[in-house]
Order: sequence, then C-alpha cells, then structure tokens
Amino acid sequence: MTNEQISDQWGQVQVKLRKSLGKSNYTNWIEPLEFAELKGDVAYFFVPTTFLGNWVERNFSDKILRQLKAADLSVSRLDFSVPSTAKRPVSVQGTHKTSGAQQVVTSDQAAPAARADLPGAPLDARFTFDNFVVGKPNELAHAAARRVGEGGPVTFNPLFLYGGVGLGKTHLMHAIAWEIQARNPELRVVYLSAEQFMYRFVQALRDRTMMDFKQLFRSVDVLMVDDVQFIAGKDSTQEEFFHTFNALVDQNKQIIISADRAPGEIKGLEDRIKSRLQCGLVVDLHPTDYELRLGVLQTKVTQFSKQYKGLSLADGVLEFLAHRISTNVRVLEGALMRLFAFASLVRREITLELTQDCLADILRASDRKVTVEEIQRKVSEHYNIRLSDLIGPRRVRTIARPRQVAMYLSKQLTARSLPEIGRRFGGRDHTTVMHGVRRIEDLKAVDNQIAEDVELLRRALEA
Repeated sequence: MTNEQISDQWGQVQVKLRKSLGKSNYTNWIEPLEFAELKGDVAYFFVPTTFLGNWVERNFSDKILRQLKAADLSVSRLDFSVPSTAKRPVSVQGTHKTSGAQQVVTSDQAAPAARADLPGAPLDARFTFDNFVVGKPNELAHAAARRVGEGGPVTFNPLFLYGGVGLGKTHLMHAIAWEIQARNPELRVVYLSAEQFMYRFVQALRDRTMMDFKQLFRSVDVLMVDDVQFIAGKDSTQEEFFHTFNALVDQNKQIIISADRAPGEIKGLEDRIKSRLQCGLVVDLHPTDYELRLGVLQTKVTQFSKQYKGLSLADGVLEFLAHRISTNVRVLEGALMRLFAFASLVRREITLELTQDCLADILRASDRKVTVEEIQRKVSEHYNIRLSDLIGPRRVRTIARPRQVAMYLSKQLTARSLPEIGRRFGGRDHTTVMHGVRRIEDLKAVDNQIAEDVELLRRALEA
C-alpha cells in the first residue's frame, strides 16, 4: 500500500475520530495532524508545534492507534515532528482529509495560520449557559459572563471571576468560550489553566522557541486563563503573563481570568499584575444559598431521569439534600449522582431513608458545626477588637457593628435560638439580637463593605 493510499485511509480515520472525540477536541488536536508516511510499524505525522505533538501523544495516541488498526493498518507506534520544508513529502504536502472534503494548507501557512496552532484545553460540552443554574449568589457573574460571550465591543477588560471551589467559575469560563465560538467562529479563542500556561512557557524556554510562544499567545482574539493564583510566586511566568496581558489589552482583545480569591488577596502575585487585573470588572461568586442548591438539584434530576429510567424520587429528598449539603455544587452534584446510581443498582425508590444510608459519609462531612464562640473569635480577629468588648456592654459604633455582624452570623450558621444567642452575647435580650440581625440584613443591600465582611467571615467559618 502506497503512502498516498494510506493518506486516504487517514482521512477516513479522521472522520471517525471527529465523531468519537467531539468537535472541539478534533478541531484543536486531530485536524492539525498531517500524515507523512508509514515506515515499518511506525506512522509518522507532521505537527505545527512541538507542544501540540507532545499533547496529542500523551492524550490521544491510544485512540488514534485503535482507529488506525481498525482500518487494517499495521501500526504499533506514532511519531510526531515539526516539519522542515525540505523534509515534507510532496505527495501529501499540507493535505488533510476531513468529512470527505480536502483542505489544502501551504507550507507557509502550516505553523502560523492554521487554527490548530492555538491549542487550548478541551472544553466540557456540559458547561454551557443553558446548563448554568442562576441564583442570587451568582447572578452578577452570570450576567457579566453572558455579556462577554455575546461579543461586540469590549466593555470591561479583563473580566475577573473569583470564588471558592465548586461555585461555577470554570462552568462560566467554558460557557463564554462556547458562546463566542457559536456566535463568532472566526475568532481565535484560547482557554487554558494558569498551570498549562506555565507549562508551555517553560517548554518554550527549554526548546528555545520563545518567539513562537509570544506570537502564539499574542495573536489570539480572546484569552481565558483559569485559576490564575497558580502562577503566584513564579516570577518568570508572571513576567511573561504580564507582557502577554498588556499586549492583548493594547490590541483591545478580550481577557477573562478566574481565581479562588480576589486579585488583591492572592499572595505572591506581583503588584503590577494585581493592579492590571483590578482594572476590569471583578466579580465574586458567592457561596450557594438554599434556593440555588435546590435549583441545581432539580436541574440535575431532569438529566439523571433520562439516564436512569424507571427510578422514582420521594418527596422531600431534594429539599433534604439542599439543606444538608451546603459546601459546594460539585459535592452536591456528586452526591445526587451516587444516589441515582445506587438506587438503580438495588432497584429501590429514592427515599429519605435510602438517601441517609447511601450518603452517610457525605452527610457526616457536611455536618461540621459552627459555634457561637467560634464566630465571636473570628469576628473579633477580623475587626481587630477584643473579644471581651464584643460580648461586653460597650455600645460605641466600632464595637456595636461587629457585634451585630457576629449576631447575624450566629443566626445564619448555627441552630441556636435568638434567646440562646443573646445569652452568649453578655445576656442580651432576644429582641436586641433580632434588631442586630435585621440591621445587618438591611446594610448588606446598601453597604458593600459590610456585605464583603460578612461573606469573608462566612467563608472562613465554613471552610
């Protein structure tokens, strides 16, 4: 069999890989591969960049080999290399076969112009705006992400999303990428984690391809970097990130960043980067509330019901889970998935009793009790006041406001009654506690500092 005939079979293999891997993975990683020749049992491919070749070898070589063998080709190993002009076989120069159509790419175009020279991390098909449950804690972040995804003039740059684990940052990042690609397929969108950015930077230094690296990242239309806190303390990576950031902003290209905390709170991050990140729109994804958790569960039940047909769900189960599992959405979704799988295996209705048995370990882990005394200590530390003043009789504003915050958190995070909370605050009457709770609820709506203080303290107490 000639190399030309094998190249034709490679085109058929590509069609199968597109179906099995999905459009995004195929476009980013498989389409750029150019079959060169088959020597012995080794299939040789040209790739536009060393990084792309390494990534495909690590993540997709087994799947490619399987499809090649299914096409009756005696292949046991793959080899990926960046071609020189002299090394390219004329018969297959720059030719890919996809879906029966032939796409010709000249040798001059292969590296700088093909979309595949911008490999980003694969996008998760589940993470779209349609599948994102919106509630009060995340409505601003969702609205901002929607605006960016719709395209048009860049109104805030960068968009910086931050919040704890499992609150939806990565979901929104993927949703933005999907939306932009759907609306403007010609735009060059790259999504990756800060760790991947660092890996590519280090590899470019090692391979002496820094100019290619700089050109690659500064030629995108939209750059999305997840978990930017990862580069904190890594001076050389921060230096390159800073220059990449500036180059894109100067070209009016959109940047979206996520992290687990606000820019100013990331230790080890250079001040100039913090300043740049704070120039755009900084949005906090707050911890989930009961209504949002219940909404997430209801959405997931609709999905799981299609997968696990015939299962019935007793009343009160979702409400029970939304109350008991308040850590983050990932834990909540994982618990529900386990519950459906278990009920399917034992062929039983999903009742409250079954739920408690199946999820006993998750429920125990979610049962960490926050005490009024712990809240008082945290609030005293946060506001830098003495604990004795917080629970004592002093009524000056610098003491009274933190005391009301502590009362509010005690009401929200513990099962103590108002009279019990009052007793722990120097024997105060329950009406005083009620007044303090209502006062903080009112202030949260109009005073950003109070709202931020309450959320920071809540996170610290629930961690």
